Amino acid sequence: MVSNRQVLAMLDELIELATLDEGSPQSFKVRAYERARRSVENQATEVADLGLKEIQGIGGIGKSIASTIVEFSSTGRVSKLEALRTKYPPAIRELTRIPGLGPKTVKMIRRELGVESLDDLLVALEQQQLRGLPGLGPTSEAKIARAVERLGLTGKDRRTPLVSALPVAEAFSRDLKTLEGVHAVELCGSARRFRESVADVDLVVAADSTVWPEVMKAVSSHPLVHQTLLSGTTKTSVLTQGGLGVDVRVVAPHQIGAAILYFTGSKAHNVRLRQLAMAQDRLLNEYGLFPQDGDDPVASETEEEIYAALGMAWLPPEIREDAGEIEAALEHRVPRLVSAADLLGDLHFHTDRSGDGRSSPLEMVQAAIHAGLEYVAITDHGEDLAINGLSREQMESHRRHIARLGERYPEIELLFGCELNIGADGTLDYDLAFRMGFDWCVASIHSYYDLTPRQQTRRILRAIADPTVSAIGHLTGRMLGRRPGIELELDPVLEELAGRGVALEVNGALDRLDASAEVIRRAAAMGVNLVVSTDSHHVSELKRMSYGAANARRGWATPEAVLNTLPRQEFLARLRARREGIG
Repeated sequence: MVSNRQVLAMLDELIELATLDEGSPQSFKVRAYERARRSVENQATEVADLGLKEIQGIGGIGKSIASTIVEFSSTGRVSKLEALRTKYPPAIRELTRIPGLGPKTVKMIRRELGVESLDDLLVALEQQQLRGLPGLGPTSEAKIARAVERLGLTGKDRRTPLVSALPVAEAFSRDLKTLEGVHAVELCGSARRFRESVADVDLVVAADSTVWPEVMKAVSSHPLVHQTLLSGTTKTSVLTQGGLGVDVRVVAPHQIGAAILYFTGSKAHNVRLRQLAMAQDRLLNEYGLFPQDGDDPVASETEEEIYAALGMAWLPPEIREDAGEIEAALEHRVPRLVSAADLLGDLHFHTDRSGDGRSSPLEMVQAAIHAGLEYVAITDHGEDLAINGLSREQMESHRRHIARLGERYPEIELLFGCELNIGADGTLDYDLAFRMGFDWCVASIHSYYDLTPRQQTRRILRAIADPTVSAIGHLTGRMLGRRPGIELELDPVLEELAGRGVALEVNGALDRLDASAEVIRRAAAMGVNLVVSTDSHHVSELKRMSYGAANARRGWATPEAVLNTLPRQEFLARLRARREGIG
């Protein structure tokens, strides 16, 4: 059965490739795919289970795209998508994610310079060939070179952003779980440790030995697979249509704990565990923890059993980086790290009143209640953000609408908020008196990414000093794999946040995960309040809370360090106390 999530992934790829083919994200074809995607996203039923006419009856989906969905649901493939994949292989698609290289520019350098890959681009940049093309020059060429460097694309081992890797992992996991004889499918590797990017996707399957060949066959024949690189008895490695490697290993059910521990890593963490085992005259591998001279495992079924047998507390996968966690586990002083269940409010929450929002205030409030939240700050964009921002008059109308919703839904506290835009010099939307009317303001950078580190630091510090700012949102403004964040002087920013009681956001959007885990750990150590937020623009994005929590755990954040773990009344009291203190 084809799920809506698989249909959305198919439409996402069509949007990406059609944008490249048409040369513009505003083309009729691209916008038609985007409308269809929004329609599928809003459906409670599985669209692929419907007939052609029923799919056409869904608003936003025309006959052509309905036929595409039917083809996908019946065959697992889409002919027009396969044609576009051939025309634009992964190496070309990778180029479009580099700032300064939009679809039109990529097509031009491919046509004029024969650039077919990142390696070709690096040669063209080194030989200063781009500056001679229409619309480009020495400045554009330098910016593209700098973007390639800051995105980390020049290294030998290129990585895929987690936001692109997780849907692939979920698709394989979901389909493998349907096979008879499969007991579990577990995500491992960098993705389980919630690193921002992965070299490949690692999956461990626990299954009866009689069905191992079927598991291997299902992996190689999966609709997402472009090429099988290795096919063995217990391991299969494939390359997806998007160029991402997927490694699947199958083990007996009683070995699953050892396997997921081993393949989760990190490499440095595993080395330390094996050294501990050796010091105890034991051997630790992907099949279990064994006596040095025995064949029967001491522990293998669960990670907890293996850690306990080594004399350690179990460690959350997000912190397995040999960064102090081994010592903490041996001394049984691993702190309880924050989880999504601890989070009682969302303090960065958009509606369709923002130009980029896609769900109404009513829908967003109902989704928040359904998610069990006790409070949300509705933070639609301020007036200075082009296209997406609200004027003063619109914001006042919005305030009244939120108040009415609050009366209708007393079970949740609705805070009238705003996402303020931090200008190049640190100035914010509206005047001070108007900003004081908001209950909660998150201030964020949306432009001027090329300023010097000192200039970026000054603008952030000025925003933090503003008495209306409650939190700094997505600190660096990065978009993983597509736009490097700003460079700033971190310690002065963290000191100012701690000193003024302004929170630092842990943004749960997978393409942001901003602040980074390293910044989160430093911030918590310096006494900065954290807030884990979804930055939702649609009801489907509230799931980002679990992603934000995972990133916060990677930064060793405890519930006590996160402001929105406070119950409703305690949070509101803290908010009032701060407002009175600065008022």
